[in-house]
Amino acid sequence: MSKDRPSEDLVRAVRVVGISDERLLQAVRTTPRVHFVPADLAPSAYQDVPLPIGHGQVTTQPSLSAMMIDGLDLRGSEHVLEVGTGLGFQTALLARLAADVVSIEWWPDISQRARRNLDRQNIPHVELRVGDGSAGVPDRAPYDAILVSAAFPDVPAPLVEQLRIGGRLVQPLGTGGREEVVSFRRTASGLERRRVLTLACFVRLHGRYGYAP
Repeated sequence: MSKDRPSEDLVRAVRVVGISDERLLQAVRTTPRVHFVPADLAPSAYQDVPLPIGHGQVTTQPSLSAMMIDGLDLRGSEHVLEVGTGLGFQTALLARLAADVVSIEWWPDISQRARRNLDRQNIPHVELRVGDGSAGVPDRAPYDAILVSAAFPDVPAPLVEQLRIGGRLVQPLGTGGREEVVSFRRTASGLERRRVLTLACFVRLHGRYGYAP
């Protein structure tokens, strides 16, 4: 680990997977992951690995978060929905790159920890919700971009409906364990598959439009 700027270790990991967007690299550089992981796992905060956060959930590997965010093509003016808050690191990255973020988390205690983490780092323009992420957050729709951090074989219909025409959505498609992370664009007729960003392992998406809890 770099002794002076440990975040640079994550910046290098993000560059290795092909990310060159300077705004995204700067967001990784200026968002201290050590403040978004469980205290007992702080020594591993700047390793490019997922970390357990309780309830069988894990944080998304930082380079994987970066690839998914890159697939949204954010320019800074977007209204973003994140499905799966975790402890808030990915949320913080999104908030630095978009106009505002609505993030929904299934587990109340995880959402509360994310709120504390985001507040302590003075991350603005983030609204946290607790509930069924497979149903989205309809009262704050439409969204310019949606990022789903859990796996299901299809994109839930409510998320498609809440995405603005021309908007982008990234979701891992599969049953949970080894997925294609796919970038989509919303058209007048539905979702248009753009490209596969990577293969990765994710937890399952639970809820009314995902797997039964």
